[in-house]
Amino acid sequence: MSQTLLLIAQPSSYRIAPFLQAVRRLGLEVLIASKGEHSLISEVHQGLHIDLDDLDLSFERIIKRSQITPFAGVLGSDDSTVELAARVAQALKLPHNPPEAARLTRRKDLARMELALAGCPVPINCLLDLDKPIEQQMAGLPWPCVLKPLNLSASKGVIRANNEAEFIAACERIRPLVADATDAFERRHLLIEDYIEGREVAFEGYLHQGQLHPLVIFDKPDPLCGPYFEETIYVTPTSLSEPDQQRIFDSVACACKTYGLVTGPVHAELRINKDNAWILEVASRTIGGDCARSLDAGQAFNLEELVISLAINQPLEIQPPQDARGVMMIPIKQGGVLRRVEGIKAAANIPCVEKVDILVQQGHKLVPLPEGNQYPGYIFARGETQQQVVLALKAAYECLDFVVAPGFDLVIE
Repeated sequence: MSQTLLLIAQPSSYRIAPFLQAVRRLGLEVLIASKGEHSLISEVHQGLHIDLDDLDLSFERIIKRSQITPFAGVLGSDDSTVELAARVAQALKLPHNPPEAARLTRRKDLARMELALAGCPVPINCLLDLDKPIEQQMAGLPWPCVLKPLNLSASKGVIRANNEAEFIAACERIRPLVADATDAFERRHLLIEDYIEGREVAFEGYLHQGQLHPLVIFDKPDPLCGPYFEETIYVTPTSLSEPDQQRIFDSVACACKTYGLVTGPVHAELRINKDNAWILEVASRTIGGDCARSLDAGQAFNLEELVISLAINQPLEIQPPQDARGVMMIPIKQGGVLRRVEGIKAAANIPCVEKVDILVQQGHKLVPLPEGNQYPGYIFARGETQQQVVLALKAAYECLDFVVAPGFDLVIE
């Protein structure tokens, strides 16, 4: 009898497709729990329909379904679903992180507080209340500083402010982005933290029985100085020294222990300088978007297969790739309604480029940061050196032209 994995996901999640492919390769069945009544993805449409804004009701529906369909493992695909997945797995006595730990990974303010109390390296930070006069809350702030919504992803709403005028403007720009948050505290508050100079990197690893295992460290060769923090290129292996890599590992391990994470994927973002490897984010999920495809190595390694194997307590023997490879999350140069993308063939023909994957369709509205949080596609490259990979990604990007028309939002009085 085939085992069934429960995958809890937002209906528009990029991660659904790779998890479905990995499930099939592993010979498992899958049930997707999502807001999926009208989804064009058959597995979502035919899955278990839950309200992801009501965790208690969703938990009850899933537990009731587990009496009909026993689950071998439970996974949350995104930040917004990891806490519910942890609750379900805990109730069913399956491999899981404590729900409280999963919640810390998705609430920046709570995470910063716990990390600071534990002595983990995090930027100096505080909370700002949008319902109170902003001018009265700026005394003593470091300049520059960074403003962040408490629970948004992909750099949405993240803005650097260099002075009081920019700070006030940033608050007003972020205000409408958090206005629809389901949690009242998240609607009212922003995280303010010291801007850390240094190189930014991403750490990919996993936990098994409480032990942190590294997979790769991605360098981010493009400077991320603000005012918005649009990520573009991830490339591995890192060019950092062994001592710097150890500092990154130690910081991530400190965060995992502080949160109480014990199993599953770990994705972390850090800034490293002469003082320390500073934690910007530690999440109990895989790397965002479709970036995990840059790590695929045939039968030797697939990130989703590893994560599923941990969820069903049958961890795979894995061998992460060692050669130079990278991915570019294609940035949005200009907002508007997409008419067409030109230059795809030319981009794909650049030496070392393996794939140019455009995800958005004609008619899709492109929204740049800080209001947007989606990328129109990805470029993947592989070569002999990191420099070769970076140059190939940038050359391919220069071939692309996203032709857009102005977009208008209808306002009904």
